[in-house]
Amino acid sequence: MSLLSIDEPPAVRHTGHPVWRLGFRPFYLCAAFFAALAIPVWMAQYYGWIPQLASVALHVGFAWHMHEMVFGMGLAVVIGFLYTAAYNWTGFWTPVRGHLAALVALWLAGRLAMLLAPPLVAALIDWPFIPAAAWPLLQVMRKANNRRNYFLVGILGLLAITNGVFHAIALGWHGLQAAAPIHAAIFLIVVIEAAIGTRIIPMFTRNGAPGSSPLVQPKLDKVSLGLLVLSACGWLLSFPAWLFGPLALLAAGLILLRLWRWDALSTLTRPLLWIMHLSYAWIAAGLVLLALARWQLVSSSTGFHALTVGSMAGLILGMMTRTTLGHTGRPLVAGRAETLIFVLIQASAFLRVATALGWETEHGLVMLLAASCWTLGFASYVVVYLPYLTAPRLDGKPG
Repeated sequence: MSLLSIDEPPAVRHTGHPVWRLGFRPFYLCAAFFAALAIPVWMAQYYGWIPQLASVALHVGFAWHMHEMVFGMGLAVVIGFLYTAAYNWTGFWTPVRGHLAALVALWLAGRLAMLLAPPLVAALIDWPFIPAAAWPLLQVMRKANNRRNYFLVGILGLLAITNGVFHAIALGWHGLQAAAPIHAAIFLIVVIEAAIGTRIIPMFTRNGAPGSSPLVQPKLDKVSLGLLVLSACGWLLSFPAWLFGPLALLAAGLILLRLWRWDALSTLTRPLLWIMHLSYAWIAAGLVLLALARWQLVSSSTGFHALTVGSMAGLILGMMTRTTLGHTGRPLVAGRAETLIFVLIQASAFLRVATALGWETEHGLVMLLAASCWTLGFASYVVVYLPYLTAPRLDGKPG
């Protein structure tokens, strides 16, 4: 079975409101709305624009910002995507209707708890979401004996552990810095991106860019993914600079080599394709910047913002648009709105990395511009895709 054979869902009766018919619909919508709202809130706190009384009531600190971008926005998209894909890999239902609505409600409760509740209450409400969302995936994969994709459930399990560690730190039960489990979670999501991208980007390029000739070398792909995992472990285990630096640079070099072999240049006129290639390239950029950070030439924030804003958010918007278009019966063609969304998120990534490198004005205008591009990108997705996500498929098929 192909990891992402999600174009032709099995036949099923149409029941309930369209938004609850498949996982991508509510989770993409909630994630995009939350992303468009959370960054302005964080910027208001960062620049001291939130009134003192509200600032005391809201838990909008650096830890909140890190956690919510990964375990809030990022996880919602991952779950929505995997529910949609697993439905097609296996032929068995992932959560729909009431079950899906309950999971979305649990995710929303987690966001409110992280913003308003004391740490223990926030942990009790937020932590169960990943196990509750992962269990149905494991069930359908076991029914279909879909062993090839078990690793995705395993990564969700590791994400649940890292989220638990974050909450333990917030409660004072562990002396680690709050950034440590967030960094681990970022790497786990990057590994998901890299593995899925390895399977779909060459295929989408071949099918969507006439005349392209992406070259796939499975052995090279495995070595590249292995080096990425080893680099992630090297960062988390604090490998010395003389070891981590060359390792991360080699992993980055193989990623760029594979993108070249995937005929990335043939996609320049096709936004639905170049957004994936460019966002995948940000993984290499993040590894290079982390190598430089280990050599104390730049801050680690530079590398992690390359991985999160450039790679994670870029691929998220690329897949959110593509999945929504395909699964609502629309042509896989990017119009002006999609192109604008992609340009905005890439501009946000370049500007945010630039600020981490020290390219900033006295009043923080570059940071504000990066935040504005992010917010406009995700808000544009909500405005344009809300009618698609809340209406039945145009072609009458399920999904």
